[in-house]
Amino acid sequence: MSAQSQIDYNRIAKAIEYIQSNFRLQPSLEEVAENIHLSPAHFQKIFTEWAGTSPKKFLQFISLEHAKNLLKEEKATLFDTAYETGLSSTSRLHDLFVNIEGMSPAEYKNGGKSLNINYSFSKSPFGYVMAASTEKGICYMAFEDDKETALGNLKLEFPNASFFETQDALQKNALSIFDKDWTKLNTIKLHLKGTDFQLKVWESLLSIPMGKLSTYGNLAEKIGNPKASRAVGTAIGSNPVAFLIPCHRVIQSTGNLGGYRWGSGRKQLIVGWESSKVYAGDSVLPSSDLSFG
Repeated sequence: MSAQSQIDYNRIAKAIEYIQSNFRLQPSLEEVAENIHLSPAHFQKIFTEWAGTSPKKFLQFISLEHAKNLLKEEKATLFDTAYETGLSSTSRLHDLFVNIEGMSPAEYKNGGKSLNINYSFSKSPFGYVMAASTEKGICYMAFEDDKETALGNLKLEFPNASFFETQDALQKNALSIFDKDWTKLNTIKLHLKGTDFQLKVWESLLSIPMGKLSTYGNLAEKIGNPKASRAVGTAIGSNPVAFLIPCHRVIQSTGNLGGYRWGSGRKQLIVGWESSKVYAGDSVLPSSDLSFG
């Protein structure tokens, strides 16, 4: 992301925060533009470039009613998902898939004692992101503006691992998910520390199409344990890989977005961005298929 792109992102993030705080007042284009010290015309231009839709339409996408309407929709078929994501055919849905390999019992229990973990910091449309990887795949990804805090959180996940600040091919491939062109995106490999139940929940998250939302209760039913919605919520909250495993697509049954490990404001930003891409008819990233290695 260029310096100007980062400036524009910060402006748009501030605009979204203002819209979110004043949603019930339905602020006008002029009001939001004035709040971020831009002319209405310039604000409309950079917002549309970022979101792919107008500020007015985006306001609808982040509303409670939009979330409720998404929850009311029946489960999409493969064809529906392809159509809604702007893809030319269902086969395009399989161009990208995420392969998860669970860590061995020893790696899980000893805090990653035998692991060498590379990590790096990059800019994304949603702020700074840390990506970390073992030799097998991405083991951690988080939105975090403060690098020391991000590294500290990574070390809490793997207290006994060895860490090296370097960006490897696994990270570069995973981070390319934020680019506009996904034709060169290879299989994203994840190497995750989690219980069987957590891995099952994270797998179910990948089946939620972009531009769609689900609830904790629906996911609990999907994994065959309808009474485990609270446990599902805990597993979702411990998701170690931001965005790639889309825990941001799970909200409360009331339509409220609920919490997010990397900030509720960022969650609203991501949900609105994904909806704008889908419903504006843009070609977007397909839903991910997942298999266990």
